[in-house]
Amino acid sequence: MKNILVTGGAGFIGSAFVRHMVATYPDYQIICFDKLTYAGNLDNLLSVSDETNYRFEHGDIADRECVASVLRTYNIDTIVNFAAESHVDRSILDPDAFIHTDVVGAYILLDEGRKHGIGRFCHVSTDEVYGDIESGYSTEDDRFLPNSPYAASKAGGELMVRAYQITYAMDTVITRGSNTYGPYQYPEKLIPFFTTEALDDRPLPLYGDGKQIRDWLYVDDHARGVDVVLHCGESGEAYNLAGENQRHNISVTEDILELLQKPKSLIKHVPDREGHDRRYAMSAAKARQLGWRCKFNFEAGLQATVRWYVENEWWWRKIKTGEYLDYYRQQYAKRLAAVD
Repeated sequence: MKNILVTGGAGFIGSAFVRHMVATYPDYQIICFDKLTYAGNLDNLLSVSDETNYRFEHGDIADRECVASVLRTYNIDTIVNFAAESHVDRSILDPDAFIHTDVVGAYILLDEGRKHGIGRFCHVSTDEVYGDIESGYSTEDDRFLPNSPYAASKAGGELMVRAYQITYAMDTVITRGSNTYGPYQYPEKLIPFFTTEALDDRPLPLYGDGKQIRDWLYVDDHARGVDVVLHCGESGEAYNLAGENQRHNISVTEDILELLQKPKSLIKHVPDREGHDRRYAMSAAKARQLGWRCKFNFEAGLQATVRWYVENEWWWRKIKTGEYLDYYRQQYAKRLAAVD
């Protein structure tokens, strides 16, 4: 590996990976390729913007000519694909964007990578492809049972990766991450959403009874996990990157309020979203065999995350305007009105 294309590298997890790779591998050239949709933000990469082994290219993985051009320009030998529409709520409102990027985009990236003769293709996926897990832990051989347009689009992208590995003998690996949190996460996801809303003493619209269970993974641990799989994963294999920190959503919400010294009365139980999975849980045993371990437990990770949002209003205040407010009204206004 020498010239690595990181697609979706200005997003939340992608930017953590770019920052990690630029700092860890000075002999690699890291080329960040991002469409800069609402969740793509070059502020996430300010700390590496002047590094000599970092470059940014604006582009869409579903644009074949653009992908082919960047592969040629930088003589790319490795692709790490973070590019995705990633929010379940938005996938319910607009599934088209998810199919376009998560399935069609993945296909074009694979196809152009094959033509260019890249060495390794690492595809970043999600625990949501397994669907609702009533008990036990998902392992990499479990079948896919996606329950949202987002989860289905990620499963479709994974199957395309598998098809290219088998049909064209491409060297591919897949990671499936659990719910990821940390600095620079767009404030539509639970932890940054509730943290920033609570800072302004606004109501926190918690879906249903709040007893949904998610497995939480700190973003730096996720980035290191992708690095380990990229370098050490066996071709054709998938690896669960699980935080193994299961929490009820309501417990996480209460923890945020406690850290901010805000009252629990801010919590408003609103009508649940459509098709809401109750529990995700994966086994990370296979990734641990490669040497990956989480460094952050949930308590330390959440404390660091909440503190970051408290100290970095410059980053999120300007985000929570315009398009963000339109989405907020569309997703939560009626739900909050129903419980007033």
